[in-house]
Amino acid sequence: MNSVASLPFSDVPKRYQMIKMFLITVCVVAVGVLANAQLASVNIKNDPPKVFLLNTSQVISTREQIARGDDHTKPPLLKLRSDADKALTSGPFSVTSKTVTPPSGDKRDYMSQAPYFWPNPKSQSGLPYIRRDGERNPEIDKIDNHRVLDQMVGAVETVSLAYFFTTDEKYAAKATELMRAFFLNPRTCMNPNLEYAQGIPGINTGRGIGLIETRGLTRVVDSIGLLHGARAWTGADQQGMEKWFAQFLAWMLESKNGRDEAAAKNNHGTYYDVQVVSFALFLGRRDLARRVLETAKQKRIELQIEPDGRQPLELARTKGWSYSVGNLDGLMLLARLGENIGVDLWNYESRDGRSIRKALNFLMPFAFGEKKWTYQQLGEWPPQLLFPLIRRASKKYGDATFAASVAKLPAVENADRTNLISR
Repeated sequence: MNSVASLPFSDVPKRYQMIKMFLITVCVVAVGVLANAQLASVNIKNDPPKVFLLNTSQVISTREQIARGDDHTKPPLLKLRSDADKALTSGPFSVTSKTVTPPSGDKRDYMSQAPYFWPNPKSQSGLPYIRRDGERNPEIDKIDNHRVLDQMVGAVETVSLAYFFTTDEKYAAKATELMRAFFLNPRTCMNPNLEYAQGIPGINTGRGIGLIETRGLTRVVDSIGLLHGARAWTGADQQGMEKWFAQFLAWMLESKNGRDEAAAKNNHGTYYDVQVVSFALFLGRRDLARRVLETAKQKRIELQIEPDGRQPLELARTKGWSYSVGNLDGLMLLARLGENIGVDLWNYESRDGRSIRKALNFLMPFAFGEKKWTYQQLGEWPPQLLFPLIRRASKKYGDATFAASVAKLPAVENADRTNLISR
């Protein structure tokens, strides 16, 4: 005897027809809901992260390779997860942890002391402090804001990368916790200014030069982009961070300290631009970012680099090698940021031959020991500082010269996280 389910639909009693129609409807609705949920999940997963120093296509490609189980991604991912697990126990960090109070009376104001200034031996009080370029005064460690900021940046970046590549929510939750404490909690947040950065005892309470200490905030901007889709990262968090960076950018553009740093002709001006462009892109102010990048062709590249590739303002320092490499790194970061809006600084060259490439060509023979460094360099001689820049440039210029240079470099360790994010 045939079952009810096997009978022709027209022969089934009316109540069974109604039951069957109901069940069919429920199934269709359920499948639709599931499909929409899956689609939403796919959209969140595949929606490109809003990062600006990191290369979007590179990190997405790496995540896809990890999902496929590609062997070369396993060592760096394992190391990244290990670093992220350690970072889970770090912090929270806050500028209010310092034992001194800024002149404003508000511990939420960032504060630091100029590193190359020392007590005046000709003064009983030691004031005013005098400059000894390249010689770091350990006294500056009494104010911990610079160290705390760097620790926060490093931890946030590590756990955000770990979340992006693994989708493990514990890492997103930690990144959220750290940023809320440093930027958003009314009791512990940093006020969006640097009025009291790199003050010189007996001379001033802060300088525009102090802006060099917040260059790591560009990595926080990218970390926020990596958290897109995380349950822990809320719309309120996103809006709060956008508000904070909007206020900080306004301070950079409008304050005396900010304007002083914008006018700096050396590495300080370079890293000022890096920050302005990064924050402007984060806030959707593409016109501002484009204007700064276009101006950088003359204001940074032409002004700072000689036709033979020397960077005179950096070579004049007591650590000429370190500063030359450091400024070139900043110029390359600007060039990377320019890729986001079609401004090509990598290949820009003045009429008399000043360019990023020329600056790198000048430094490479010293890094490889082919020439002897004849400028000042207090302390150790670190040729390895230039190696990441050579690798980065080889991917942009892609010619035999750079291929040969990369071949001379020591291999990057398999577990190095740059294997996951290398531009």
